[in-house]
Amino acid sequence: MTTGKSPLPPSGEPMHHYISSAAFDPRSIEQLTPEQEKVYLASQWKLMWWKFKRHRIAVWSGVFLLVLYGSILISEILAPYNLHTRNSRYQFAPPQGVHLFHDGKFVGPFVYGIKASRDLETLKPIYKRDERKVLPLRFFCSGDTYKFWGIWEGSFHIVCPPKKGPFFLLGTDRLGRDIFSRMIYGARISLTIGLIGIAISFSLGIVIGGIAGYYGGLTDMIVQRIIEVLQSLPSIPLWLALAAIMPVTWSPIVVYFAITIILGLIDWTGLARAVRSKLLALREEDYVLAAQLMGAGTSRVIFRHLVPGFMSHLIATATISIPVMILGETALSFLGLGLRPPITSWGVLLTEAQNINAVVLYPWLMLPVVPVILVILAYNFLGDGLRDAADPYK
Repeated sequence: MTTGKSPLPPSGEPMHHYISSAAFDPRSIEQLTPEQEKVYLASQWKLMWWKFKRHRIAVWSGVFLLVLYGSILISEILAPYNLHTRNSRYQFAPPQGVHLFHDGKFVGPFVYGIKASRDLETLKPIYKRDERKVLPLRFFCSGDTYKFWGIWEGSFHIVCPPKKGPFFLLGTDRLGRDIFSRMIYGARISLTIGLIGIAISFSLGIVIGGIAGYYGGLTDMIVQRIIEVLQSLPSIPLWLALAAIMPVTWSPIVVYFAITIILGLIDWTGLARAVRSKLLALREEDYVLAAQLMGAGTSRVIFRHLVPGFMSHLIATATISIPVMILGETALSFLGLGLRPPITSWGVLLTEAQNINAVVLYPWLMLPVVPVILVILAYNFLGDGLRDAADPYK
């Protein structure tokens, strides 16, 4: 027989309980500091952004790419010369240095004049700097005329050559065209071909991979066999074969879109497999069954409920795939099977450097490869940062 006070209330009295009748507040479960509360209640995208900001190289790579893509909107204004301007007196002219001081005095940005001559034995052009001619550069000025985006006539430039001399920051090619100006124009084609190509690749990869992962079974087996056949083909010969079948009578703009479609049609297989593996795991989740029971169709379940679940991984994949598109266009154009003049891209510019003699005598013809390297490195660093940020809880 136990002793002591009974825990039960006397007969007829209500039993006491320890459940609060106040409204439930999730913040009251733990005593959180403002910093902890900010993290625990943050959305997934906000957590990704916070983690991405800690990846300094990725942030600066993103800024570099934003500036580069912003520059293609005003290529005509940024370039000192028109895309097709020829300076017949300065064929294969070397790069000119920009100076600020002359004879110890501050002059501002200027270049020295050029004395042009020719070796009578080898017929090689010879250029010497004439320090007696100090040629100040002009800024926010009127220079070569152009058609802005092929529509509006204009002549405004941020930097113009001096009134009494040339300005070749990166030298000239065999026709006396300014390489720096042509690189600025070429960025518009080389950078956009990657974006358009990845849009085609992502559309095919998400749709085909989504169908294979959602339905499984025979559909999945057929899609996987098609992907395996495409991935077994060597990339470069396949590019060459597809590019070679394009008629030479096609206009440059048609060739541009054809190359873009070719690159998109080849690059979708890897993404399709990634999407398929994700959907095979996610289709068994309860929220998918709930959507199906509520009458949601296949396309709605895939694109509204499943794909957003790993959208962060798709973004990281895109930043890695775009450099592949840019390299593909550069390789095809360099081999003469991609874009052709008058369209100008970095790959087209590099065709000037196919001759080893030209490279030895005029090494500045290789300079268009520098932006290709920088863009690919920037995309790789950006992809690393986004891939790490895609899992903010890690």
